[in-house]
Amino acid sequence: MSEQVVRPRPDASRGPLRRLAAPAGTLAAVAAAFTWVGTVDPNEPGHYPVCPLRHLTGLLCPACGGLRSAHAVAHGDLLAALAANAPAMAGYAAFALFWLVWVARAVRGLPTAGPRPRAAHWWALGGLLLVFTLVRNLPLGAGLRP
Repeated sequence: MSEQVVRPRPDASRGPLRRLAAPAGTLAAVAAAFTWVGTVDPNEPGHYPVCPLRHLTGLLCPACGGLRSAHAVAHGDLLAALAANAPAMAGYAAFALFWLVWVARAVRGLPTAGPRPRAAHWWALGGLLLVFTLVRNLPLGAGLRP
């Protein structure tokens, strides 16, 4: 028996503006967050809460430097953003890619729910962040510190 391939049909019940409302709202929220972080400098003490892990143990967590990275992106300094937190930059790039796919599918009227990450993907991401955290807290990982 041959299997039939089920292709998603365009959603004609909603107009293009309505289909683009969620991606546009998401982009507006992200732009507002980057505008805020770009305006309120995380390099100056007192503007943002201190990382609890760093405060209590002196160790850098995987997110340490993330606000400085976002601040650098908001000012167009991608090298400084990468130096502040490389995984955050990878996250920004992944968000941009997934957002563009979301918009393209919404414009064409296709279902916007794409493939979902499997448990193995989440474990791999967690493992990479754990290795990044361990290395950046060792003397050989000094270049990964914000």
